[in-house]
Amino acid sequence: MEPLLFLPGMMCDARLYGPQIAAFSHERPVMVAPFGLHETVQAVATEVLAQAPPRFALAGLSMGGIVAMEVIRQAPERITRLALLDTNPKAEAEAIAARREPQIAKVQDGQLRAVMRDEMKPNYLTDGPQMGQILDLCMAMAETVGPAAFVAQSRALQSRPDQQDTLRRVAVPTLILCGEDDVLCPLHRHELMHDLVPGSTLTVIKGAGHLPTLEQPDATNEALAEWLNR
Repeated sequence: MEPLLFLPGMMCDARLYGPQIAAFSHERPVMVAPFGLHETVQAVATEVLAQAPPRFALAGLSMGGIVAMEVIRQAPERITRLALLDTNPKAEAEAIAARREPQIAKVQDGQLRAVMRDEMKPNYLTDGPQMGQILDLCMAMAETVGPAAFVAQSRALQSRPDQQDTLRRVAVPTLILCGEDDVLCPLHRHELMHDLVPGSTLTVIKGAGHLPTLEQPDATNEALAEWLNR
């Protein structure tokens, strides 16, 4: 059974995939790769490949999906299947890249918690009974990952390459998945990726925003199981 490697979103760790680790670790090796403090997506992907098995299924959410696209660009022969969740294949827009600069300055001034609370977390979730609990988990992950990682990940996102040509060359079973209410990486971005990757499957998770792995784990796991068995 092929190993499954998850790549976390910005300022997240393995807890982002807690329900998925529980669902799939009985049948296959399941890993979550940290990003280190690299300031380019290319360097992050190189480190992921250095830590990964020779061949593996690859899934990434948000920044994890951005890194996953670079991983398959660098080493397509090592990826057996690809899942891109709530992510964006395009280079960062200039306005968003500029918006990161004051966030970086605040975090370097010791205000990580305030930036996460006021500028990041409000965009993550749709309304639901678990919203407060998930937001608390997001804050706990961010504080564990730490301010140096916030700066490095922000820089990597600012300079990330456009991966549309990469997706056109993908030749493995591919799942494109997003929360129906994702405002950070909306549905049209996933429809674009679905159009770019030949034979890909597009799944939209109802009742979820940017973090369907936590907001709607059962529906997300069902889609991932179908992808793993294709």
